[in-house]
Amino acid sequence: MPEIDALFDSLNVRELLSGHDLDDPTTPLSAPDLRLLVNRLESHSLRIKSKVQSYLLAHHSEFSDLFSTCQDAVSRTRLISDDVSDVVQLVSDRPIDVEIREVVDEIREKTKEVRVKRESLGLVNAVVGVCEALRETKEALKCGGFGFAAERIREIKVVLRVGEEEEGEPVAYVLLRREWSDCFDEIQEVLAKFVETAVRFELDSRELRISYQLSVGETNGIALRTVLEAMEVIGMLDYGLAKAADSIFKHVITPAVTHSSTFFAVEDSCKTSGEVAEATLNLEQSLDHKTEDVDGDAIYSGVLTVVKFVCSSLCFGNVTWIHSFGRLTWPRLSELIISKFLSKVVPEDASKFADFQKVIERTSQFETALKELSFVSPSDSEGRLSKYAENVEVHFASRKKIEILAKARSLMLQCNFTIPQGLATSLKSDGADESLDANSSKLIVRLLFSSEMCVVSEAASQLVHLVHKTLEDVCLSSARVGLEFYHAARDSILLYEAVVPVKLGKQISGINQAAVLLHNDCLYLFEEILGLAFEYRASFPSSIKEYAVFADIAPRFKLMAEEVLQRQVQLVISSLQEAIDSADGFQDTHQIKQFESAKFSVEQVVFSLEKVHLIWKPVLLPKTYKQSMRMVLESVFRRITRDILLLDDMAADETFQLQRLIHLMLENLSSLLGSLKSADDTSRPLDDLIPSLRKTRKLAELLDMPLKSITSAWGSGELFSCNYTRTEVQDFIKAIFTDSPLRKECLWRIEDVS
Repeated sequence: MPEIDALFDSLNVRELLSGHDLDDPTTPLSAPDLRLLVNRLESHSLRIKSKVQSYLLAHHSEFSDLFSTCQDAVSRTRLISDDVSDVVQLVSDRPIDVEIREVVDEIREKTKEVRVKRESLGLVNAVVGVCEALRETKEALKCGGFGFAAERIREIKVVLRVGEEEEGEPVAYVLLRREWSDCFDEIQEVLAKFVETAVRFELDSRELRISYQLSVGETNGIALRTVLEAMEVIGMLDYGLAKAADSIFKHVITPAVTHSSTFFAVEDSCKTSGEVAEATLNLEQSLDHKTEDVDGDAIYSGVLTVVKFVCSSLCFGNVTWIHSFGRLTWPRLSELIISKFLSKVVPEDASKFADFQKVIERTSQFETALKELSFVSPSDSEGRLSKYAENVEVHFASRKKIEILAKARSLMLQCNFTIPQGLATSLKSDGADESLDANSSKLIVRLLFSSEMCVVSEAASQLVHLVHKTLEDVCLSSARVGLEFYHAARDSILLYEAVVPVKLGKQISGINQAAVLLHNDCLYLFEEILGLAFEYRASFPSSIKEYAVFADIAPRFKLMAEEVLQRQVQLVISSLQEAIDSADGFQDTHQIKQFESAKFSVEQVVFSLEKVHLIWKPVLLPKTYKQSMRMVLESVFRRITRDILLLDDMAADETFQLQRLIHLMLENLSSLLGSLKSADDTSRPLDDLIPSLRKTRKLAELLDMPLKSITSAWGSGELFSCNYTRTEVQDFIKAIFTDSPLRKECLWRIEDVS
């Protein structure tokens, strides 16, 4: 409608009021202007209506068609709405999708049932087929059809997937596998009986017979080859040949190895109707069996004859069957040859290794012949005998190592760890006494680093000699042999550490000479071990020099020596402390009974010390004896002095008796103290070596010393130099002297002295 649009576009208020200034929006319109505007608008409106009416009349037919089209569209929309309502109503009353789903489910179920029935039918057919095959197998087995039965067994095994069982399988498969297993066991036992019947050994005539036509029960005329073929098919060759192989090994192969110079094998055969019915191997006694088989010719040739007979007569040259027989007998055969021949001809001296070369060559030829016969599989312990023979040096060294360790262990266990009577006195001179025999003089050794003479046990002396001899052999041997000897020397030393302390367990727990002898042994071994590397290392083979070490095991013997000695010292001290305990603190010694008890206690202490002196002095090194005895005496004097000083009240008679006891003890110990002085290489007095000895002697003087003299002795520092404390002196004065102005003054003076 372009005309109408143009009419509306021509409507402009500004033009209707063209006479008025409309540029200023603040200028108000007057009433005449408004009336003029209304009139002009009405006029313009009438003109627009006239134009619209004229346009409608001019286009009446087009508007009629448009309205008709709209009416038709509305009518069709209403009809479609009614149809949709009918469809919705129909679906609501009868749900067609449910019916479709039910039909689809039913079709699926029917299809599944058909598939299950088809599978079940297939399973039934398979079960029936397997059952029929098992029945045919059993019938064939009864009739002697071993070949057919074996093939059937193998086929059924594949069908039933024996050995590949899965969860959820049909019960029928489980039952059929059980039936197959029973059938397999049955045919296995039957075939094994036939093989057992085929191979017989006559003990009386010493003949090995192999029959080719076999009979078991009602089954007759079965060929041995057929039996072996059936065994191969079902995979039971090793099981079927096991008893035959064991019998041949026991009755034929073993005598061929152990009595090679007495018997030799001869083959024979027996024919019936032109066919060989039986093969025989005779073990005949040799008329000349005096020659010793040093290189193994008789053994290897005899065994090879037996193996060839078995390969041709029993295994018919079949490589698979020969391999099976070889697997059953070769490991035992090789071990038998090693134990009964090779190990016994290993040279006892390294100089005889060249003579052993012939044995190595014959052994290699023997194994080569077995490989050519397929008796020995390349992957089954190939070259076992040759490797053993070629490693003869190692075997020689290993045997020597075992002998060395056995000898070391034997001498340790047989040694009683005592020294011969009179041997200890020889230590007083510079060397061994000429009156001693050679064996006794070997027990007096000189320590390597300190150069002191020392008594050791026979076990230690012989062990060191054995170690030195072994290390000398290391210097003269090849690298491999030397390495074994080196380890033998180390292990022998370590064997002492493991065996002897256990052997002397009870003696070490008491005060005896075996314990201090063990101390000397450990000290001796310690210094000898430290010197081994310096003495022999330069002569060792170059490959051993790199790691030949002995210093790592030396400290443990030094530590063991110190532990043993310390334990002995502690045992002695504990024993002496118990003896002193019986004196009851030396109280009331002015009473006869108490004095006798204290005197007996002192005598027990002296007796024990003399006993320890007799045990230690002949065996221990002078310096060690001095240090150990000094520790013991120090503990004794310190304990006795302490007990007397702890008395809080002493009568005059009591001080006299205590002084008697101290003098008695020192007098009885004079010889022991003199031995300590002679054992000391210094000019130091005994009082310096045993601080409590000076204190004990001073105590004997204090017991009858006047109060003022005691006070003066403290003031001059004399008592302090004897290791007395201010408290001990004050308590001692209070215990002896009664309370008085003089005692108070003396105590004050002692307290005042700095």
